[in-house]
Amino acid sequence: MASPPFRFKKFEIKQEGAAHPVGTDAVLLGAWVPVEGMRHALDIGAGTGILSLMLAQRNAGLLIDAVEIHHASVVCAEENIRRSPWPGRINIREIPVQQLEGGPYDLIVSNPPFFNETIVSPDEHRQRARTGVSLKPIELIRHVLRLLTADGVFCAILPTLEGQRFQEMATLEGLYCNNSVSARSLPDKPVERLLLQFSRKPLPFHKSEIVLMTSAGRYSETFTALVQEFYL
Repeated sequence: MASPPFRFKKFEIKQEGAAHPVGTDAVLLGAWVPVEGMRHALDIGAGTGILSLMLAQRNAGLLIDAVEIHHASVVCAEENIRRSPWPGRINIREIPVQQLEGGPYDLIVSNPPFFNETIVSPDEHRQRARTGVSLKPIELIRHVLRLLTADGVFCAILPTLEGQRFQEMATLEGLYCNNSVSARSLPDKPVERLLLQFSRKPLPFHKSEIVLMTSAGRYSETFTALVQEFYL
């Protein structure tokens, strides 16, 4: 059964054929990433195009390049971008970031196409989108460094353990985490995701936490404030 379209206040995400439907991870990242003053962004692993569209909505002057290797996801993203209010500011290409020339970018974002899962999905497209088959963490870090401006920012969202490992690996390569937000679904649940912001410079480190839902099962005030420009 095809996934239904996901409707936001100013755009709609059709998901047919995409390796992954819209999820909370992408929404969290797209609403959290710093966009003020940014001029040229890169979305690595664009999927349905949701991150690019969220960034375009939040910064009216931002030009966005997006790369994605899954053909059906590219087709899906192209339609979502074409139907959005900002088709002229988002350019999606069906290539791996390893082959991308251009930039540099003052903002790079990724809902990274790897999760070091013990059980690998039997679906090849889903496997490539969820594991390090096509883009290892160290490759992502090195290509971010290749494409990022001297004062640029790289932001990603990762599961807790993978996020901790990614920070350690990035530091060794000269990419420093200066902002980390721990995300948990409920107050009594463990941290499930890390929102991470990196730069080339070892700036002061800030750490905080966001809880998505209250114990009563409602969106928390903090999460509501973060996503209010997007969710209906």
